[in-house]
Order: sequence, then C-alpha cells, then structure tokens
Amino acid sequence: MKIIKIPEDKYYEYKIQAMFDCYKWDPQFCDSNTLSKHVLILTKKENEEIIKLTKSLDKETRLAEEYLNQNIKIAKKLALPKKILEQIPNMQNYDKNQNIRLMRYDFHPSTDNKWVVTEVNSDCPGGFAESSLLPDIARKTIDRLELEYNSFGEKMVEAINNKLNKKGTIMMVHCTCFSDDRQVMQYLGDRLKKEGYKIIYGAADHIRFKEKRAYCILDNNQVSIDLIFRFTPLEWLIQMKPRRWDGYFNTTTKSCNHPISIYAQSKRFPFVWKDLEKAGISMKTWKQLLPETIEVKDIDIKEGFIYKPVYGRVGERISIKEACKDDEYEKILQDVKKHPKQYLAQKRFQSKPLKSENGKEYHICIGSYTIEGEHAGYYARMSPYPRIDSYAEDIPVLIEK
Repeated sequence: MKIIKIPEDKYYEYKIQAMFDCYKWDPQFCDSNTLSKHVLILTKKENEEIIKLTKSLDKETRLAEEYLNQNIKIAKKLALPKKILEQIPNMQNYDKNQNIRLMRYDFHPSTDNKWVVTEVNSDCPGGFAESSLLPDIARKTIDRLELEYNSFGEKMVEAINNKLNKKGTIMMVHCTCFSDDRQVMQYLGDRLKKEGYKIIYGAADHIRFKEKRAYCILDNNQVSIDLIFRFTPLEWLIQMKPRRWDGYFNTTTKSCNHPISIYAQSKRFPFVWKDLEKAGISMKTWKQLLPETIEVKDIDIKEGFIYKPVYGRVGERISIKEACKDDEYEKILQDVKKHPKQYLAQKRFQSKPLKSENGKEYHICIGSYTIEGEHAGYYARMSPYPRIDSYAEDIPVLIEK
C-alpha cells in the first residue's frame, strides 16, 4: 500500500473535474481542503485480504442484527434511543429478500502490520461519488491506466435493478438543507435515471405511509414509491415533528437501508457479542479486528483507552488528544463525565502512517462497502492525525492488477 502525489500542474484540473464531473461540489470543510492531492494504491494481495475480511464481517453483522431484531431484551444493551426501542416490535416483518442491505466497514493499517476495524457504518454510509468516479479521473491524472478500481455506484445500480427490474419510482430521502447530503443523492439519482427509474428527491417527512405502503406528498410528485433510499440517519429521523416517521419501521415498501441497520450502528455493538455467541452466532472476525471495547465506568482499571460517542459520525468527539483542536479535548472529557452512557471506551491502537514523496506522513482509513453481502468498492480518507474526522481528505483508491 502506498500513496502517490498528483503532479502539481495537474491538480487544479483534477479538482475542477471532481467538482463538476464527480459531484464533489464543495471540496472544503471550514478553511480546509478535503480533496487529497494523493492517490492510494493497494496491492492485489491487500485488496483480496480486505475483501475477504469485509465479507466475513458482513456475514456476522447481518446474522447478528436479524437475531437482535427478534430478541428485544438483548437489543436493549445497545442503548438504543427510546423511540427506536418502541418500534422494534413493528420491525418483525423485516424481509431481507425484499430490502437492500448496504454497509461500510472502516479499515486502518496498524504499526504491527495488521488491519484494525474501528466501526461499521451500518445505517447511512456516504462517499458514493468519491468511490465511483474519482478513481477514474485520478488514474488518468497520474497516467496509470493499468490500475483498476471497483465502482460502488455500478454495484448499487445492479442491486437495485435486481429488486425493481428497471421499473418504478425511487425516493432519495436526505436532509435537504445540506448540500453535501444532496450531492450524495444527486450522483446516485442521476445514475439511476439512466436506467429508466423515476427519481424524486425529498426529506424524510415528504413521505406518508398508508396501509404500510410509502407515498410521496410533494407537489407534482404525489405517487406511490417503489424504493426508499434513505440517507437521513435514524437518530435524526426520530426527532421529526409531527410524528410521521414510525411508518419507516414497518413499511412493506422496499428500502435501502431498512431501520434494522440501527443495531450495528450503535458503537455498543460489542456488548452483545457474548449473547450472540451463546445463540450460536460466531463473531470471530469482529473480535479479531475491533480493538477492545468497554463501558466508560470500567476505564479506571484500564490504560491506553480513548472515548467514542455511541452514535458518533465522521470522527466527531473521539478523544485522541493530539487530533483535538483548541479546548475540544477538555470538552469531550466533560461531556463523558456528564453523559457516560452516551460514550464507550476503546483501546487505542497505533495507526501506521504512509509517507508521501515529500516525507510527510498521513493516516489512512479505508471504508470497504458491502451490498447484499458482497464487496462493493472503497471510500478512503486521509489525515495528518490518527483521527479521521471532518477535516480529513478524500483520497481515491486504485488497485494493482
């Protein structure tokens, strides 16, 4: 695995292409550039190894969530929001053959030359255009057309075609006030339009449910929906007022993702592994790759642990001190003390940085997608710090033949 720098005289054109051809509309976070000047290259062996581990993790995760969906007492250990716990009885009609299951597992290289997986983005993983379009323009920019890549978008279109047979209406549900959410949906929506689908973009409350079927209520688009593609996280969805979100949990309309995704989205997922293994569900791969994870109350007897929020996203509120800005670290510790059940403690591993050609070191996170249990490409980010957060840069992944 290595990173190659994009030539300085080609980067500007690469960035323009990313913005206008690859849906990377705003390649900034605050004053920081989030479009890397590098390309990540995996060897064939590394690619095969990640794919094998990803598929094994995915098999364990899907078996676990189906079991948890039928055993609410065990599911309570995940500290799910009360409103979601109330909906578990309504999810008993979940049919894995009707819905599309999408996940992304975050892999990190460690200093002991092993892979570490820090979490699964089980509910609403993003990075669709970055993983589907950026690799192609990157390999042309560095003149390495012999390198390969796996397009997430093409894998997702294939999965949707298998469920809908290239017919029907798809609702792209997202937080409509955020342009970065819209760009994720716009890429996939435009690609699906080419297949012949009717695409509607809207917020979660633009859907009504009647007799467990989903209907769009937007002006000029008041139609039945054949597939809900949801990019609004469940913990945000349940805050919607008036209460119109409960239909998402028991609808017979096909979904990607169905709310069953909330079980593995909780970072407390490791706390139910003993119960799962007693029920005959092996969590061997997860136990091999995830750093030791414990309750906050048990950290006094441990050393080398960091805090992570139970429902954190994009690296927010993770207590890696050297990656925190200003007084962020102190504020995290204060919040942990005030709300210990909203956090967990995880053994800190030593991330192995990659050196660029100018000697600067970067830490890498490789998000490995699965769709219906099959590997579906990569979304990677890099940072000068061992925390991959909103300041991290998107880096395309290419694979040696």
